[in-house]
Amino acid sequence: MVDLNPSIQVEPTWTTQEVSAYLRVPVATLYQWRWKKYGPPAARVGRNLRYLRADVEAWLAAQMEAA
Repeated sequence: MVDLNPSIQVEPTWTTQEVSAYLRVPVATLYQWRWKKYGPPAARVGRNLRYLRADVEAWLAAQMEAA
C-alpha cells in the first residue's frame, strides 16, 4: 500500500471497550449514554463506534469541572 499523503497524521481511535476501561464504566453504559445524547462523542464506523482520545479526555475534564 502506498501512502499518498505522508503529511497527514491520523490519531488512532479507541474502541468502545477501550473507552469503557479508561472511564471504568460498563460498555452498556456507553451505549446508554449515546442513546441519551450524553457521554463522549463517538463516530460510527460500520457497525462499530470509535472515539478520539482527545474527545474522551475533554468530555471527562468537563464532567470534573461541573462536579
